[in-house]
Amino acid sequence: MIEVDLNLSIDDDRWIHTLPNVSSLAEKIKDVTFAYVYENEKTILQTLKKHTFLNVCLSDDATVQQLNRDFRGLDKPTNVLSFANLDAVDFMPADDPFMETDLGNIILAYETVCREATEQKITTEAHFSHLLVHGFLHILGYDHMVEQDAEQMENLEIKILNQLNISNPYEEIDE
Repeated sequence: MIEVDLNLSIDDDRWIHTLPNVSSLAEKIKDVTFAYVYENEKTILQTLKKHTFLNVCLSDDATVQQLNRDFRGLDKPTNVLSFANLDAVDFMPADDPFMETDLGNIILAYETVCREATEQKITTEAHFSHLLVHGFLHILGYDHMVEQDAEQMENLEIKILNQLNISNPYEEIDE
């Protein structure tokens, strides 16, 4: 199994007040997600031999809205954005111990994540966990632009979240 270092930056202190264990939680989610994908999916991840890392930024709606506008042409905040650095050159096996692979960047918007958790009647921790798994899968090349890919990605999310003792986020809840 390849070790993936997580560089976590917290730009909005409300994350810490809402999720005091956010750093250890993010590490755990990263470990479970990457271990599951490594063990159960055929991906290029198995060929990595370089020091590998990814960046997660816990920010706010204003920052995410600007990024969403600049990179996706959507002038509104969203819950999570992922910017993958997948490039075949990055995944070439390397014997150089100083070479690194930057898998990419994930950014989450505090207000949107909290609002959605309230609307879905789930904890902020559960919703944060789901969105971080979702972001990690995007970083690893999974997408949901077409039905078949969306089903595959959702099924992976459900299995990974189950390992984290989090309910299926796609299950309809009776009110």
